[in-house]
Amino acid sequence: MRVPFGDRIRSLKAGVPAIDWLKLGERLLLALLALQIVRLIWVVLTPIGSFGPWEGRQAQLLPASARQALFASFDPFFRSDAPQQGGGVVTSLALTVYGIRLNEGSGLGSAIIATPDGVQNSFAVGDEILPGVVLKAVAFDHVTIDRGGAEEQVFLDQSAPVPTAAAPARSGGGWQSAAPPPPAPVGVDSPTVESLKRDIGFAPRMQNGRVTGLAVLSKGPAFANAGFRPGDVITQVDGQPVGDMGNIQDKIAPGARLSLSVERGAVVAPINLIVQGQ
Repeated sequence: MRVPFGDRIRSLKAGVPAIDWLKLGERLLLALLALQIVRLIWVVLTPIGSFGPWEGRQAQLLPASARQALFASFDPFFRSDAPQQGGGVVTSLALTVYGIRLNEGSGLGSAIIATPDGVQNSFAVGDEILPGVVLKAVAFDHVTIDRGGAEEQVFLDQSAPVPTAAAPARSGGGWQSAAPPPPAPVGVDSPTVESLKRDIGFAPRMQNGRVTGLAVLSKGPAFANAGFRPGDVITQVDGQPVGDMGNIQDKIAPGARLSLSVERGAVVAPINLIVQGQ
């Protein structure tokens, strides 16, 4: 007797037990957990192998000769490009240096230099002083110029003695500063408006982008008659800083009384002017 094919398939399915997928998943998770526990125990119990020397890298000191050569070529004050004192050639040009402003950080700066015609001007490093003559570098007591490719030096003019500051006078229980000298009397040597504007020039002194003084430039005899000296820098006019004052030429008027504070070397000298009308 033949059994139909469909009945045979149904009888086979009835004989196969159903799969419990939830229990199967739990068993797989338990197996993975057991594997991880075994790996952890293996890591804890297995001794650590050798990884080489544990000490850090040790400093290697150069020999004395190498250290001396290294420090001889290193300048902590950034003056490596500054001209050396020895071996320089003093220029034969009729140039006179009256003031130097040096920036130790950058090695740059400027200088007040009088050309052969006696006119003083402020020149920055890289400016042309005369045709073919360029200010190359500045130092604390001299400047180096490039004259047609040759380096020459011009030293600071120190022929005029620095004025001695007046000693303070003792009054009572304390010290008092000496009184400033009185204004120059009006006479034949007193400057006029015309002579001041004709014989005296002013060049701004810049620091950090701000005017901190006016370098006084000689252009004629009224420069000395007014009491100025080469290298003078005006810092205050009537007690007001020049950076907040505006144009000093506006204050030069007939009958004007000007009280000036002037940097002269290492001291501050007062200059009092009474401007004549004619």
